[in-house]
Amino acid sequence: MHSANNDFNSSIPDSALTKGTFDWMTAIYLASPQFDDLPDLTQRSYRQALARIANYPLKDGRRFGTICVSSITPAVADQMHARLKSRSDGSKRARSAMLSMRVAQRAWSIAQRRYVADMPSNNPFAKMGIVYRPTPTRPVTYQELLCFVAEADRTGDQSIGTAAMIAFFWLQRQTDILARLSWHHYRPVDAPEVARIFHHKTHELVDIPLFDNDGSHLWPELSTRLDTSHRHGALIVTRDHPDRLRKTHLPWQPDYFRHRVAEIRAAAGIDPQVKFMGLRHGGNTEGADADLTDAQLRALSGHRTANMVLVYAKASLQQRREGARKRREAREAAVLRLQKASNGTTDDQSQLSNYNDRGFGMVGALGLEPRTR
Repeated sequence: MHSANNDFNSSIPDSALTKGTFDWMTAIYLASPQFDDLPDLTQRSYRQALARIANYPLKDGRRFGTICVSSITPAVADQMHARLKSRSDGSKRARSAMLSMRVAQRAWSIAQRRYVADMPSNNPFAKMGIVYRPTPTRPVTYQELLCFVAEADRTGDQSIGTAAMIAFFWLQRQTDILARLSWHHYRPVDAPEVARIFHHKTHELVDIPLFDNDGSHLWPELSTRLDTSHRHGALIVTRDHPDRLRKTHLPWQPDYFRHRVAEIRAAAGIDPQVKFMGLRHGGNTEGADADLTDAQLRALSGHRTANMVLVYAKASLQQRREGARKRREAREAAVLRLQKASNGTTDDQSQLSNYNDRGFGMVGALGLEPRTR
């Protein structure tokens, strides 16, 4: 039995594929242009999601992937989802189970469009009514960023500190920082006043301005750091020490990078719930706290929709405080307008009287507070 965590392609030889089976349908999807267009990490995740279904053992010893798609009904899909939600040790994995169902739904749709005669038109993985409430990503604060960077510098991992600052200030994802962000994106020859930040997930290229209209730095901490950094290759972020065999500064591999981030975070005494992706959330939240509009946040982050901005720009106490202050100021302005009009029409006087009768009165220029009786 193959592990359900293996990638699909590595666990099923081509010779074992039988037309009309779940394995066959999955192979069609993995060979499709729609799958090929996905980022590498997403492809890996989707392969594993499909492998969890395909490698699930049946009572007769067969794998689920060997059964015919014509025998997979909505009830079968529901049962598979229910079983995948728990690991063999009893621990829960609701998110992984949901992802498997969503990817299977996508794979079914792609295969059905290509092989209409061989695929049932009814997609059993569609409209499953799965409800999943993900754990919100904890946004990293500016002070936590500074603490993390200081510890990274102390341990000789300056590149990790630089990556953290890029994620927080320029809102780029980890995978793009480690594998795509190169020195020619920083102050390019044709636009030396910007940093070109590419978001592979959304295929958005964002020119981040480095200077304000008066010439002052907009990102002084990060610009100074980059301007004084040693360039070890094409990528901005590479490992800080040359490889002993190749004698060059290699790119960070995601797993080792994540391991070092955790060690630096622990040494800095930062909340273990803080993740690297929280830096991007923290930068977006900082923007929302600064009262940036949705359009301004999208312009900086590369998000295409306002809904995605809401995912990253977490509601904070500061935003609520600003909202409460603006509502109070609106109430005060309304009363001031009514007071100025109190010598006008009877309707204006009536409005002011009604407002005051509800228990509020003006107290100098300080605002409103309940009127004592």
